[in-house]
Formats: sequence, structure tokens, C-alpha cells
Amino acid sequence: MKKLGKAVLYPHIAVMILLVPLAVGFLVSSMLLLGTKSVIACVSYALAAYTLTVWCIRIPVLIRKWSQFRNENPYMIRWRSDAHLRMNVSLLCALLPNMAYGILQVCLGMYHNTFWFASLGAYYICLAIMRLYVFRHLKKHKPGEKRRAELKKYRTCGWIFLIMNLTLSAIVIFMLYFNRTFQHHMITAIAMAAYTFFAFSAVIVSIIKNRKHSSPVYSAVVCIRLAAACVSMLTLTATLLTTFDEGKMSVLGQKVMLGCVGIAVSAAVVTMAVIMIVQGTKQLKLEVEHEQS
Repeated sequence: MKKLGKAVLYPHIAVMILLVPLAVGFLVSSMLLLGTKSVIACVSYALAAYTLTVWCIRIPVLIRKWSQFRNENPYMIRWRSDAHLRMNVSLLCALLPNMAYGILQVCLGMYHNTFWFASLGAYYICLAIMRLYVFRHLKKHKPGEKRRAELKKYRTCGWIFLIMNLTLSAIVIFMLYFNRTFQHHMITAIAMAAYTFFAFSAVIVSIIKNRKHSSPVYSAVVCIRLAAACVSMLTLTATLLTTFDEGKMSVLGQKVMLGCVGIAVSAAVVTMAVIMIVQGTKQLKLEVEHEQS
């Protein structure tokens, strides 16, 4: 019995890894196809609970092994100590899916002949262009090597944000005037909420870490992440209002809430853009005066 209990509570790591996609797939498919009260759904709940339990039991061991790996592996040591490398990798990893998602939205707008997908795709393509613009500089130069070039790119990103705000305003007007939102499945809406929460958490962490570096390019990267998180918040609000409302909120109430969130997001982007333009211009003048003196 002791060996059996140990085998059940402490399965091999390969079994634990296999349990994760199996439990998630079984749970999601049973809820989507069979409902929440069927026998198979109950079995999927039990499997998901078992998977979560065995992983929670292993958490102390996993944390200890991960700490040992971070402190001893040479690649992890370099990753932790090289902020420039981390920024380049994060930009490249975000650039490719960002551009692909923007192109997909534009294609959907052309296929369905809808302004919503086209404007959303234009917004994400602008974000991807800004990421590429900053990535090309960081690929060649480290922070501080080309201070004036960094300030110019920082200010240029501010001007692009002002242009992007037109696209963002068009999205808000489309939702309010035409009363067009999207109703997703409950699981999809929860996944969107989790992604939005993760995006804002990542932005907060980036802001805290970026305080150590006085690099305008790093600040521009943080602003790009914040703009992406803001539009995620806007689409999440529209999704939650239609997915979980169930007819309890009037159309006017939905428009008021969407309008408030849209105005707040647009104001945040405009404020961020103005600060970038003003600070970039001011710092460039100081750099020129310093060189002349």
C-alpha cells in the first residue's frame, strides 16, 4: 500500500507532463461537447484535480531544482545578467506573432468586409512596426552607445502612438455606434481575461525593471507593451459584456461602460505619446547643448 500510494502521489515526471495536456484537453472537450453534468465531465474533473494535486506536491522539489539550475547553468547566468539580451529576445518573440496576428485581422476584415477586423489589424501592425523599429537599433547598439539616436527613436514612437490612436478611436466608435461586440464561449472569455491580466502584470514588471536603466529605447519598449495591454483590455471588456451579461444590462449601459473604457484607453495612449514626444524633444535639445558646450 505504501508503494502504491507513493506511485500515485509521486508519479514519474514524464507521466506528470503527459497528464497536463491530457487533463486540459479532456476537461475542455467534455465541457464544450457534453456539458458540465455528464459522467464523462465528472471524470474529467477528477483527472484535472489529480493532475493539479500531483503537481502541487512536487512544487518544493521543482523550485529547489530550478534555483539550482539558475545558479549553475552558464546560459542562465548570462540570461539573468544580460538585460540587453533579454530585451532583444523578448522583442523578437513578440514581433513575429504580433505581425502575424495583425495580418490575420486585416485579411479577416477584407474577407468579411468589416471595419472592426481591419482597424484592429492596423493597430497590431503598427505595434509590430514599432517593435521592429526598436529591435533594429537594439540589435546593433547597446543602451547608451547612441544616445541621440535612442532619443530620436523614442520620440518617433510617440508620434506613431498619436497616429495609432486614430485607429483605436475608430475601434471604439465602431463598437458604440454600430453596437458590435463579440460573444465568445465562457472558456475563451476566461482565457482572454487571463491573458490580459498577464499582459498588464508583465508591463508592471517591465516598468519596475526599466527604472534601473536610463535608456529611451527600453522605455519605448515598455510603452509598446502597455499599448498592447490597453487594447487587450478594451476587447476583453467588449467580450465580457456580451458573454456573461445574459440580458441583464441594457444596451445603453453596455455603451456607457464601453465608452468609459474606450475613452480611458485612448486617453492613456495619447498621454503616453505626448510624454514621449515632449521628453524626447527636451532631451535632444539638452544633448545638442551639451555637445556644443
